Amino acid sequence: MVKSAPAPIAKRDKPSKVEGIKERSNFLREPVATQILEDTTHFTEEAVQLLKFHGSYQQDNRDNRVKGQEKDYQFMLRTRNPGGFVPPQLYLALDNLSDEHGNHTLRVTTRQGFQLHGILKKNLKAAIASIVKNMGSTLGACGDLNRNVMAPPAPFKNRRDYQYAWEYANNIADLLTPQTGAYYEIWLDGEKIISAEESPEVKAARQRNGTGTIIHDNEEPIYGTHYMPRKFKVSVTVPGDNSVDLYSQDLTLVVITNQQGELEGFNVFAGGGFGRTHNKEETFARIADEICYVDKDDVYQLVKAIVATQRDYGDRTERRHARLKYLINEWGVDNFRTQVEDYFGKPVAPFKPLPEFKYYDFLGWNEQGDGKLFLGISVDNGRVKDDGSFQLKTALREVVEQFNLPMRLTPHHNIIFYDIEPANKSAIQEILHRCGIVDDPKTIEPLVRYAMACPALPTCSLAITESERAIPGILERIRTLLNKLGLQKEHFVVRMTGCPNGCARPYMAELGFVGSAPESYQVWLGGSPDQTRLAQPYIDRLHDNDIESFLEPIFVYFKNFRKYEESFGDFCDRLGFDALREFAATYQPPTTAIGKSRHRVSLKDEVYLKLKEAANSQNRPMTELVNEALEAYFQNLP
Repeated sequence: MVKSAPAPIAKRDKPSKVEGIKERSNFLREPVATQILEDTTHFTEEAVQLLKFHGSYQQDNRDNRVKGQEKDYQFMLRTRNPGGFVPPQLYLALDNLSDEHGNHTLRVTTRQGFQLHGILKKNLKAAIASIVKNMGSTLGACGDLNRNVMAPPAPFKNRRDYQYAWEYANNIADLLTPQTGAYYEIWLDGEKIISAEESPEVKAARQRNGTGTIIHDNEEPIYGTHYMPRKFKVSVTVPGDNSVDLYSQDLTLVVITNQQGELEGFNVFAGGGFGRTHNKEETFARIADEICYVDKDDVYQLVKAIVATQRDYGDRTERRHARLKYLINEWGVDNFRTQVEDYFGKPVAPFKPLPEFKYYDFLGWNEQGDGKLFLGISVDNGRVKDDGSFQLKTALREVVEQFNLPMRLTPHHNIIFYDIEPANKSAIQEILHRCGIVDDPKTIEPLVRYAMACPALPTCSLAITESERAIPGILERIRTLLNKLGLQKEHFVVRMTGCPNGCARPYMAELGFVGSAPESYQVWLGGSPDQTRLAQPYIDRLHDNDIESFLEPIFVYFKNFRKYEESFGDFCDRLGFDALREFAATYQPPTTAIGKSRHRVSLKDEVYLKLKEAANSQNRPMTELVNEALEAYFQNLP
């Protein structure tokens, strides 16, 4: 049976306003080029839409809003760092900019870049120029095009698969970089600074056509005049490593090597994405599907084929419905694959088997495989700052200045220093410890270690409620509740965002908080510890004041009925929400102190000793084993 290519998505009325802005922009030039020269505090709405393509969002500090006065306009700059790579020269430049033009902090993003906050319009050009002149870029860090390409951050020099992941993340970033000269014309007065030579293979792949992926006689051969319908997110990883949250991406490539470790090709996932809108059921979070396998020689052509499919068939009328996930969801994987094959020029190969994916954060001191070390430093919510005795910003600068070390930023908004000579370990530790920075991940509260939050208030215009500023207190309250319930050793993945766009990827968390009203959150449950399963919405609006009373019955149910070593997310997924709600509806908090027995049953000494031995060997409370055994006994009664 021969499949025919699917028809385009039915157009709803006319293209969105943003499509017209892109069309009139002369490839991202106007009105940004004119308005950056004007002595004003902010850009017009049309320029703001285009400014995103250049790597900046116009914001205002909502904490400083005064009725009747102009907003406190400022700008966020986001860097483009494929695979999270930050050379020492660039880091020092960003650190300087944060003090000269920003709010004295840097923020590591969940896509392995840096963000600068608090920049004034009059300083925007100088900031971007400084970044570019110091081996960085902000081009394409925002906007309707390919965003920063992610890759596992661990700098293993003895793992060829990791080396391939970094190489292809960088090459795909180059392949999909906008070709317009607008960026250099506006921010560097036409001076195009090349920090690294583009691969000839990538340059050739960008122009190669014959199957409709290229738009001829156009300044943007891949994107065209209108660029993409919405943002497009790519990651490259290796089998088993889910540090990049691969299921959340529009497109993920998984390196496939032969027994000799040589690159053969890539498995391809597509269709993940988290942006959604409350009370709009047509918008939803979705995880990526398995699409195909592609040989290494054809990978750039396949990437172009997938980009072209979304470019030409994605919804350009309703921006809430414009991501690739909606196209695949409506067409189905088979029809999507058929259209990709049409642009690819031949059938694709079947997806190859993969091992189970696990989450890794690579914190602490590690061997990188060539005699040198790397060090993963946990950064709470990605915020690099000095605060009292906690001097992270000072420590990072000292380390970079003294040892000239490169960084890799992680998808979990942490920082990895690498290429560290073993002889320098103690000196680096001295700097960190003097500045109040821990280098042993075992000393980090696990709830904090695996949590993520977006910036939200006061600067994000989309934020409904707090996130970054709220999560430390909420995690502390959750830990207090767990301890109260006898779950001192338990931890799970908690993620929080101030709005439903999901920048901190809460929809893959075991416990996700998504801003739904001031001081209130939609709660998602049932994701996996390794971020391989989509969570589901459990309650639409939970006020911050009610978190303990909401979570207590769920945690008690988890304590009493979990399987051995079952994670909280797996438990919620296995039992289902009906069972959780039924238990919570009839739950009565104990009148006696938690942890004290309310029902006494005598045991023979030999039974007690065996119970104690089993509990110690499994690192579990004796009460859990007794409840489990009795539950099984009663279930087997005739």
